[in-house]
Amino acid sequence: MTEARYDVLGIGSAIVDIIARTDDDFIRTHGMIKGTMALTDAAQAKRIYDAMGQAVEISGGSAANTMAGIASLGGAPCFIGKVGNDKLGEIFAHEIQAVGVDFHPGESRPTKLPTATCLILVTPDGQRTMNTFLGACTELGPNDLDTERLKAAHVTYIEGYQWDTPAAKDAIRKACQTVKGAGRKVALSLSDPFVADRHRTELLTLIRDDVDILFGNEDEIFSLYQAADLEGAISRLREAKVLACMTRSAKGVVVFDGQTTIAVEAAPVTKVVDTTGAGDLFAAGFLYGFTHGRELTNCAKIGAMAAAEVISHMGARPEVPLRDLLVKNGF
Repeated sequence: MTEARYDVLGIGSAIVDIIARTDDDFIRTHGMIKGTMALTDAAQAKRIYDAMGQAVEISGGSAANTMAGIASLGGAPCFIGKVGNDKLGEIFAHEIQAVGVDFHPGESRPTKLPTATCLILVTPDGQRTMNTFLGACTELGPNDLDTERLKAAHVTYIEGYQWDTPAAKDAIRKACQTVKGAGRKVALSLSDPFVADRHRTELLTLIRDDVDILFGNEDEIFSLYQAADLEGAISRLREAKVLACMTRSAKGVVVFDGQTTIAVEAAPVTKVVDTTGAGDLFAAGFLYGFTHGRELTNCAKIGAMAAAEVISHMGARPEVPLRDLLVKNGF
């Protein structure tokens, strides 16, 4: 096996987040389900945007956020995702490269679709409700993958949201084949309970055949395995034979390696401002630790630390260098 150039390579949606504060009445009035992500078309996105209050634009996308977190920790990440030939696409590319991520916009022809946007409504309790217009992301396909980059990463991290577009499914299958053939590992983030529910059969097959590390919050893993409680979920994870991380918000995280269950408390947060990116940054911290030879408990603690930083402010990417927090917290 050749030496790895990257710690982690992420495949996902290249999205610019448009974030605004709101209240529960706005969520109900617009027919949203609080705390989840819904796909929208261009017209729906415009209606929501026009009704939103003052907003800020910050590059996002689940897997892209994770790669940005790994870079902030001092790791070596790569991200593959499609952007449009527009101003938002330029912003996304500039920002992800500026934080230290090797950005690969795909091998296929440039798309004519606009860069994807995610309208994020944050309620006073810090909960985020997302409305995503995928735009250029829908054209990510097998021909966009750089197989040499895939072979050069210790872990390839796949964003579950990709399962909503047929071409991206084919790209993921090709990526898994390439990665496993090179003797590397595959990680999957479930992304959303509705993703797990919509694509349960295919995702369970993917996990059985190709996934080494699984990330999901309690709702997502319960949805995927149709479990009623934690014990039932762990039983199903034992059958899956994967290294699984189940985040439980303020209750911390449960890590299960197929035999042993490890529980790690959530890192302290003075005030929860915006939960956008909490799971993304937990994955960043865990994968940073994993690819740097840390014990699983230590990996989970680094993930909890990274998640705590990102929920203490607006936006899904770190505002301070996480490598400094590693030192400060004795990691």
